[in-house]
Amino acid sequence: MSWQAERGTVCGHADGLPPGAGPAAACADCLRVGGQWVHLRRCLACDHVACCDSSPHRHATAHAATTGHPVFASAEPREHWAWCHPDQALLLPAPSS
Repeated sequence: MSWQAERGTVCGHADGLPPGAGPAAACADCLRVGGQWVHLRRCLACDHVACCDSSPHRHATAHAATTGHPVFASAEPREHWAWCHPDQALLLPAPSS
């Protein structure tokens, strides 16, 4: 599977990204600080699982800012999309060729 930017947007980071590794159970950063999460996101550069921007600590965005890793995929069951932080672009699975 490969990723493509949603129609009308451009992402310079989608090429060569791995598919999302599937659902995750917890935000590692929230567990460390005793926080709570709403939804989980997985960094496609290093596989780090962190919480979404609807969560109090917004660990996925903090990870992207700290590491420079640009793209996170949803780590929620039955969700297949990713978000490119620098390009502010929704990425969807590209159709199979």
